[in-house]
Parts: sequence; C-alpha cells; structure tokens
Amino acid sequence: MNRLDNSPQTPESAGISLYELNNRVRQVLCGGMSGEYWVQAELSDVRSNATGHCYLEFIQKDPRSNNLIAKARGTIWANVFRLLKPYFERETGQAFVSGIKVLMKVTVEFHELYGYSLTVIDIDPSYTLGDMARRRREILMQLEGEGVLTLNKELELPMLAQRIAVISSATAAGYGDFCNQLQGNPYGFAFHTRLFPAIMQGERVEESVIAALDAINAERDCWDAVVIIRGGGATSDLSGFDTYMLAANCAQFPLPIITGIGHERDDTVIDSVAHTRVKTPTAAAEFLINHLRETADRLEEYSNAVAYYVDRRMELEHTRLERLAAKLPSIVGMIGLRETHRLSVMEQRLHTALANRLTHEQHRLDLLSQQVRSASPEHLLKRGYSITLKDGKAVTDPAQVQQGDELTVRVWKGEISVVSKVKASKFPRLSGD
Repeated sequence: MNRLDNSPQTPESAGISLYELNNRVRQVLCGGMSGEYWVQAELSDVRSNATGHCYLEFIQKDPRSNNLIAKARGTIWANVFRLLKPYFERETGQAFVSGIKVLMKVTVEFHELYGYSLTVIDIDPSYTLGDMARRRREILMQLEGEGVLTLNKELELPMLAQRIAVISSATAAGYGDFCNQLQGNPYGFAFHTRLFPAIMQGERVEESVIAALDAINAERDCWDAVVIIRGGGATSDLSGFDTYMLAANCAQFPLPIITGIGHERDDTVIDSVAHTRVKTPTAAAEFLINHLRETADRLEEYSNAVAYYVDRRMELEHTRLERLAAKLPSIVGMIGLRETHRLSVMEQRLHTALANRLTHEQHRLDLLSQQVRSASPEHLLKRGYSITLKDGKAVTDPAQVQQGDELTVRVWKGEISVVSKVKASKFPRLSGD
C-alpha cells in the first residue's frame, strides 16, 4: 500500500524493488493475458539481425490528426520469421517493411529487464492485401475524379512503333532480355531503343521513374512509346509502383506507356493507368513485335488489295476498249452517214441561200437600173426636155451666152441650131429660127 505519512522509514520498509515490481507486472500480464490475440497495427522500425530474429515496432495513428496514439515493441523469432516473411511477401506482393498495415497474431510478453513487448506467431496476408487494395482504389478514384485515369489508354500507339524509350535498371537481366527479344525478332524488324536508367526497387522507385519520364518527355518527338520494365527482382518490391504521384505522371504522359513490371497475378496502380500492361519484359518485347507484325500484315493486305483492284480495273477497261473497238466500224459508218446527211442538208441550205441572195440582188439591180434609166439624159429628153449646148458644152447659166452666140439645142430625136438674140432671163426660154 502507499505510504502517505512523513514518518521515518527504514530501508526494509521503503518499498519493493523495481525488479520485483516488474516481476509482479509480468505475473499479472501472463496470468490475465495468457492467450493469443490478433492485432491490427502499422509496422515501424523493422529490422533483422544476423541470428535471423526480427525486431520491430507496432504503432497506431489517429486517422484524423495522424498523431501517434499507441506503440509497442514486437519480436519475431528466427524460426517463425524465416517462414512468415516469404509467405507474407508471396501472398501480398508487398515487402515486409515499415509503413505497411498488418494483422498479426501475438502473445503478450513482459520481461523484467526489457519491459512490455509482443511476440508474433502468425500473420494474415489478406488484411494487408485489403489495405493495399483499398489504397490502390483510393488512388484510382482520385485520378478518375481528376479526369486523368484513362488519358494514356486513349492514346493511339503508332502503327510503326519502332522508337522505344525504356525505363529500367541498367544492370537488370530483364532489360537485356527485352533488347535481345526485339533485336532477334524472326521478322527482321528494326527497333531503336534507348535506356533511361531508373531505380526499380526500394524507396526511391517513385522519384527515379518520374525523373526518367521527365527526361523522355523533354525529347518526346524522338519516341513512339515508353516501356517500363522491372528487369527482375522480388515480387515484394512492387509497392514502389503503387504511389499516386507516379500513377498521375504515367496517366498524363503524352506517349503510350507499356508496363512489364511484375508477374502475371500482380497488378499495380501504374498497370491500371498505362496504355498496355503485360506480364514481363519479354512479354513487352513480344507485344511490340506483334504490333509491328500486325502493321506489316495490314500493309501487305492493303498492297494486295490495291494490286487486285488495279488488275480488275485493267481487265474492265480492256473489255470496254474491246467492245468499243467492235462497235467502231458501225459507229464510223453511222457517223459517216450522219455527216453525209449533214453535208447534204448544208449544201441544200447553201443553194437555197444563194438562190435567195441572187434573187434579192437581181431585184436590187433591177431597181438600180430603173433608177439609172430614170436619171439618164435620154430619158429626160424623151419626156420633152432639151439640152442647150455652146461649143459642145451644156449651158447651165445664162451668163454663159452672149448676143449672137450660136447654140445647139438637143432634143430626143435630134438637134436644133439657134442664135442667141438677147441675154437670157432668170428663167430663159429656148427659141428656134
């Protein structure tokens, strides 16, 4: 019991030792919590030593403030850890590292020296898978809400996709397999590839791959597509490809992205936003080869179709020309008859026109002749008019005649000689002897 008075105390009556107190705590905990418990927590400070034991911390954060609200030390003994770790990573595709949420079966331990801890005896991967799936769903829902989820999928892969930018590790066997598969394709297709090196496992996956994407984007006109391949490695290293920032960069990238970063059953966030997802680096190479082969087949079909239609058109035109050639004599005969008839009609029309013109001109000449006859001196003389001549010239003015001039008066049937006696008046009269 607590001592509240201020009376002197002997060393024997001062209390119990810390060891004894911790021992009593241990007895209480072991007596009251002797069973096994499934505990939900986030892993922190995960580390293993040379003996194979794993030491870690279990933590819990306030979902609203993200402040730490609980913490406990944990231990996974070597005999359990060498079975538990590969089982967990195989089932989840997630590395057993700090930051993941787990559901573990533990026993409560208390040691006088080391204090309170939890000893792990089992793990449920489905809980972590559920949490990982939830995070992936949240990322995908966020991208969909931003309207960028399917942008890369909507890009059209060029028919002649031969310029390939590759994001992978420079020393990865998968990268070599990818290049060898492309260069050794059975169709002899030529591919131009260039490696943009990146870290493909660990904590720096996100920033490294994004940096490689930025480098490709700076010269995007030089490339037809981007291939992201892991080039080997543990399935547990896939968590680096399940981040929002990397997924957002891939979804909005201006070139089609082909991913081959996991195994058949693995599906990361960037697989969901990429243009095309394949299983392995080799599968990525086969996809590009098959795409080019389909293009070549399509071009061959177009070429054969063009050749067929050209041949068909030539046959049709040849047949048409033969029909025209067969019809040509009759056509020429018909044209000759038509032209002969046309010439005959034109000749008839010409004769008619000439006759009409001649009649018209004859009539006009008759009129002119009549007018000429009417205006001739003989006609005037016949009508009773006369012409007075002096020295063989017609007298038109009395002033031309002097007293005693010999004049000749010409009438229709002869001439009369007269001598002028007086000067002519304004309107002189002719007189004879």
